[in-house]
Amino acid sequence: MNFRYPKNEKLKSKITIDLLFSKGKSVSKYPLRLVYVESDYGIVDGSNQKLKIGVSVSKKNFKNAVDRNYFKRILRETYRLNQHLLVDNLDKKYAFMFFYQTKDRLSYEQINTKTIQLFEKFIAEIKSEE
Repeated sequence: MNFRYPKNEKLKSKITIDLLFSKGKSVSKYPLRLVYVESDYGIVDGSNQKLKIGVSVSKKNFKNAVDRNYFKRILRETYRLNQHLLVDNLDKKYAFMFFYQTKDRLSYEQINTKTIQLFEKFIAEIKSEE
């Protein structure tokens, strides 16, 4: 099983990020939220990755950059370890934005559990749309 999170899997395209916020759909599992859009909406780079993902932690909730960066690292790590849940169950290409939306300082184990639940909820929603 590949647990990598390579550079070409990171969401950096401004066009795609704008598309996520304008046409994207959302799935939530408190305190996490996943905004997603199918990549046929315009991931402009030529990579053939199934997923592109970005993470975000609100400056409103965590004033210090150190705290925001800590939670972004945790979100990236939980994604990296659980991405197989998504990759194994997706047929199309997707772009994701992964948000941490609370002032509460949850532990790594709690965030990891919520990430797994969020990915399962996302997969169920995608399957119901088909």
